[in-house]
Amino acid sequence: MKAITQNSIGNAETMYIGEVDIPVLRENEVMVQVKAFGVNRADILQRKGKYPSPAGASPLMGLEVAGIVAEAPVSSPWKIGDKVFGLIPGGGYASYVAIDAEMLWRMPDTMSFEEAAAIPEAFLTAFLALQWQGKLQRGQKVLLHAASGGVGTAAIQLANAMQAEIVVTASASKHAICAKLGATVCIDYKTESWVDVVQEVMGKNSIDVVVDFLGASYFNDNISVLAMDGRMVMLALMGGADVSGVDLRKIIGKRITVIGSTLRNRPLSFQRKLAREFAEQFLPSFSDGRLQPIIDTVMDWTLIKEAHERMESNQHVGKIVMKVSE
Repeated sequence: MKAITQNSIGNAETMYIGEVDIPVLRENEVMVQVKAFGVNRADILQRKGKYPSPAGASPLMGLEVAGIVAEAPVSSPWKIGDKVFGLIPGGGYASYVAIDAEMLWRMPDTMSFEEAAAIPEAFLTAFLALQWQGKLQRGQKVLLHAASGGVGTAAIQLANAMQAEIVVTASASKHAICAKLGATVCIDYKTESWVDVVQEVMGKNSIDVVVDFLGASYFNDNISVLAMDGRMVMLALMGGADVSGVDLRKIIGKRITVIGSTLRNRPLSFQRKLAREFAEQFLPSFSDGRLQPIIDTVMDWTLIKEAHERMESNQHVGKIVMKVSE
């Protein structure tokens, strides 16, 4: 089959479409012909050799796909021809992928493959951070950093559905989409002190949950705005990994919980439960328009180099999706 692979670890130039072996189905798996897949920062890290696939997973990049069931065991709930989408630990940058049957969702009739491929990683990551780990409740205040990306735009919508008050940081050009999705306060981190704005508008020590992608550069400020019993969920380290000058008295005094989060290397049983609970609570909302994947760009997979470069330069708003051509 065709797949995007690399001639070496490195920059976007290392990727090319080549021939690889088609996956062999394991117990409880079905084969999906991939029609579209989403691009994620995890793919960029894997390309650079900084985020390898979990043991037993495909070494290929790609964590979310949409497509058509091409092969399934007789006992499977899925049948050949079913249109599906779902999360995988790797292998999505290919024309075929083997997926655990319980990690698949049925595509709504009104949804395109490109729209479906933009949902799994972003929305499951946001759901995990907000509900399972952040324990966000109705009426609470949540601060979302890097809010205009795929996970950020998903998190705004989910927090809005949970009836939270939403504060986001993003560049000014991206405020309109954040506000449209439900953000209460939008802060331009390039020209404003987001800490000052949060404290002025929402109050001091007011934020119940922070979802953070920056890491070190925002760590102390996140601690300063969190409320008593506040939770900070850390999803990435775009601003560095080494924190200095932390006042532990604030963490202890406010009983703050700091949570590091990943999804890809979680046990399959955990991911199945997460996918099932998300589907029960929120999947119908994609059919009636209450939730929507925000797509920045749809590109043919032959342009994967350009897609990675667009994400690395932070030009995108929402998801970058690749269409798999024959």
